[in-house]
Amino acid sequence: ICAISGGVDSSVAAALLKKQGFDVIGVFMKLWPEKYFSLNVQKRVKKITKKLSIPFLVFDFSKEFKKKVVDYFLAEYQRGRTPNPCVGCNQDLKFGIFLKKALALGADYIATGHYARIKNVKLLVAKDKEKDQSYFLYNLTQKQLKKILFPIGNHTKSKVKKLAKDFKIADLVRPESRDICFLKGKHQDFFKKHLRLKPGPILNTSGKR
Repeated sequence: ICAISGGVDSSVAAALLKKQGFDVIGVFMKLWPEKYFSLNVQKRVKKITKKLSIPFLVFDFSKEFKKKVVDYFLAEYQRGRTPNPCVGCNQDLKFGIFLKKALALGADYIATGHYARIKNVKLLVAKDKEKDQSYFLYNLTQKQLKKILFPIGNHTKSKVKKLAKDFKIADLVRPESRDICFLKGKHQDFFKKHLRLKPGPILNTSGKR
């Protein structure tokens, strides 16, 4: 089972697995309610799986995502810390409940479009050092790594884009984004909407003004 977000990396990952002879199922993980997250992305993934001639499924993890990722993100900012929501999302969602659900459905492996490699049940950096994402996956266990595939880990980003053209899916994938996936607009607007903010003094880590 390959997680497909609609981007070029996960889409090419699914295409590579099929080319290698795997029976691939494409899964779109719904992580955010429609009022925040457009259904257009889900429809895009469906078009990609249709082009690749692989089955398409939707796993709704929106409740878990809010609890494990979004609420944590907000709580950390409220404490004056800057969190990295991607690490928690990988640990709790993608390689947590997604992995468990996929295995429960009978999958031998899960695959994602991460730039990382696995060899002898060890996590390694990707071939493309500039795009390497192994840092976000540092807390994966060997038990998890045994069931994970990173099909694009041995390719550079430029090669992945070329492969998308070769697989005829380049015009279907969504534009690349570096933003946090659940943030649309400015951080301040998101905080105003989800946190009860009130004016107060600015303190240092020692509690002094």
